Amino acid sequence: MLTISVLKESVDGEKRVALVPESVKRLAKQGISILVQEGAGVEAGFRPSDYEAAGAAIVSNYDELLNDGNVFLKVQVVCLQDGMLDLVDPLKKGSIIIGFMSPFKYIQNIQSLADREITTFSMELVPRISRAQRMDALSAMSSAAGYKAVLLAGSTLNKFFPLMMTAAGTISPANVLVIGAGVAGLQAIATAKRLGARVKAFDTRPIVKEQVESLGAEFISLETSDEAQTSSGYAEEMSEDFYQHEHAIIGEHLSTTDAVITTAQIFGKRAPLLITEEMVQSMRFGSVIVDLAAEQGGNCELTVPGKNVERHGVNILSPLDLPSSLSYHTSEMFSRNVTALLIEMLDAGELNIDLDDEVVSGTILTHEGKVLNQHVIDLLDREKEEN
Repeated sequence: MLTISVLKESVDGEKRVALVPESVKRLAKQGISILVQEGAGVEAGFRPSDYEAAGAAIVSNYDELLNDGNVFLKVQVVCLQDGMLDLVDPLKKGSIIIGFMSPFKYIQNIQSLADREITTFSMELVPRISRAQRMDALSAMSSAAGYKAVLLAGSTLNKFFPLMMTAAGTISPANVLVIGAGVAGLQAIATAKRLGARVKAFDTRPIVKEQVESLGAEFISLETSDEAQTSSGYAEEMSEDFYQHEHAIIGEHLSTTDAVITTAQIFGKRAPLLITEEMVQSMRFGSVIVDLAAEQGGNCELTVPGKNVERHGVNILSPLDLPSSLSYHTSEMFSRNVTALLIEMLDAGELNIDLDDEVVSGTILTHEGKVLNQHVIDLLDREKEEN
């Protein structure tokens, strides 16, 4: 019988859990045994009794959890341990682990996992195809981040977001600029509009113009082509001349903008630098930038990842893990994503890893002692050449 062990998160500040009781009940109906480490899910708002009622067993003995499990679930798989980024849980050879692996950030960990013959599925790598939409954890978390970013901007800004008619006169709405109209950006646009702000959005991909306008925002166009988007739906890296033109377009709007939400990222690479220090200086005193690309270096030149700083009278917020701050719902979302992936691979109660399946081959990172993701392989080869 397949046994799934749900591990407690070990990254500081991480409040999510990889599997919620709702998903436990669904998997238990498939004949799967589910063990939940004592304390897992508590900070997300799920009680041990909720898990037990759904069919899981709460396990306090850590060794038992590791020895009895075949498949291990965790939101953030790698973390700091004794000053080194590593896989904390000492999983046995042949184990399967599913979660966010941060494969491009912690590249050396991936080779270590392969050497230990651990099969890993990286939820960041779920292919953006119709069949895999239910498993797209990266989009789910991006949506949460876009929503929370606007709330942070609203609570920091020294102005109201909506138009208000008061006895003291009319208060004009705040001007919000969203840079990047991917999943996070679109959710930011929708949230800012719900709060009553006047919203503009900028993206290098003309294909998103209709989506932006359907949410009630004004689309700031840039003369470009569909080459600004990869075949997988991600933003493409562009030339230096292109970015200079982009700076000029964005800069035209910053002086009248109260809050900026930046979400522009390039899959597997450093985030593009879109707001320079000079551009920040043009903004009104008390305005706000929330940089959602901080983990990849940031879209703003003055971003300090993980810190909130004030520069030239502008508050620059650079949160690293906003989805964790919405742990109840983001745990539900992540759990449903992982459950959908598991059910896709289940065959008569056992896990069938079919490498010919587009979803499986796209998401799997290491298997049978090898790194299987071609992008990671290329990065490892490049590092070897440089050394």
